[in-house]
Amino acid sequence: MRAANSPRRENIPRQPLRMKSGLPIEPFLNEMQGEVRIPGSKSITNRALILSALTQGETKLKGCLFSEDTEIMCNALDALAIPVKRDINLGTICVQGNGGVWSQAEAELFVGNAGTTARFLTAMLCLHPSGRYQLDGTIAMRNRPMQGLLEALRKLGAKIICHSKDGHFPFTMETSELPGGIWEVDASQSSQILSALLMVAPLAKSEVKLHLKGETVSKPFVSMTLKMMQQFGAEIESEGLAETRISNTARYKSVGNCWPVEPDATAASYFLALPGVVGGEAFLPGLQREMLQGDIRFDAILKQVGYKTHFIHKGIGSTAQPDDLRGGEFDFNAISDTFLTLAAIAPLLKGETRITGIAHTRKQETDRINAMATELRRLGQRVEETDDSIHIFPNRRALHAKAIEGVHIETYDDHRVAMSFGILGSLDLRGDGSPWLTVLNPDCCSKTFPDFFEKLENLRQASVIE
Repeated sequence: MRAANSPRRENIPRQPLRMKSGLPIEPFLNEMQGEVRIPGSKSITNRALILSALTQGETKLKGCLFSEDTEIMCNALDALAIPVKRDINLGTICVQGNGGVWSQAEAELFVGNAGTTARFLTAMLCLHPSGRYQLDGTIAMRNRPMQGLLEALRKLGAKIICHSKDGHFPFTMETSELPGGIWEVDASQSSQILSALLMVAPLAKSEVKLHLKGETVSKPFVSMTLKMMQQFGAEIESEGLAETRISNTARYKSVGNCWPVEPDATAASYFLALPGVVGGEAFLPGLQREMLQGDIRFDAILKQVGYKTHFIHKGIGSTAQPDDLRGGEFDFNAISDTFLTLAAIAPLLKGETRITGIAHTRKQETDRINAMATELRRLGQRVEETDDSIHIFPNRRALHAKAIEGVHIETYDDHRVAMSFGILGSLDLRGDGSPWLTVLNPDCCSKTFPDFFEKLENLRQASVIE
């Protein structure tokens, strides 16, 4: 969308895509029209890697995500002598599983800031009858929730010594397999804790009845885990999420050649939102209404805001008239990874935007509520926070004034902060096509979407009218 009365312009010279000071976002000069292929889901890829490692035989996964988080998981499996073969060109990963048995009884493992690897791998290691493993992550990972998982594993016989703060990385664990029976877990701070225990339960010594103490967050991710477990051969009886019974007689089996990984529905949220910033239409092939990923429900949020989205057999399309979009109150507890997408474009919406149900995001890659509030204030917006919510009062005049000055957005080494504000920066607020918003440390997107900004730039160039 061009500023009022601004002329259409020919393509202007671009600065290099990577700069030490950050990446200036080149605004769109015209409405977008284009197709965006979204990479494979990180959540599915890392779950599938664990499940494949626990099967008997080789499993080939296709459409995988190749990023920092999935590479960390592959490296960990390699370190345990579980063979993993990657083919980036074909988008496939082959895992040679051995029914939850591996030869490497001792290892030093680095989980980076990958929450899925941190939780899933820790639980999997406890299947070894006599293992001794040292685990650590980044400084950010050392502050992320692990307490609920470590407490549960200690009750099941694992000896875990935390070397800095109890319930956090780094720690050393001695393992002696996992008994069956009743497993109790507190997954109130991360659904990945519950998913981690669910995935290893079929390999316990006897049947498991997993009891969830209290509630958990991001419940669709647990549903994803259960569906994938069943696809890999597990037998599950579930009474909601509070009580789940998992048989130990139905072990995982290879799903054969080329098990498909869905495109990442969370990553799709940025490009689905883009037409509301620059106008036009986006089409994302491979995204369907019925998916393993709950974050596909972001399309319902967009409809409430005023977008038009439509599913066809080949994918999902999104269109919007930017002047017609409105804020409102939205509960993002089930799809919290996408709340940043809406928060970043809230300054462009008519009326206030209040996002709730996101307390747990304060303990993810960064304190995401505070990060978004801080950067929106940098853009001249009034923002109110609670433990569980963010409330944005849009001020278009102040945003325009900040754009004239130029704004550098801190990303806190959080890929979702970077990508969300990359969408906002695509608006030609100055009216002359010059960048006004610079994303610092854009390479943090390598965690889940290494070529995000390249795809955004390709769309921008495609919108230029010769």
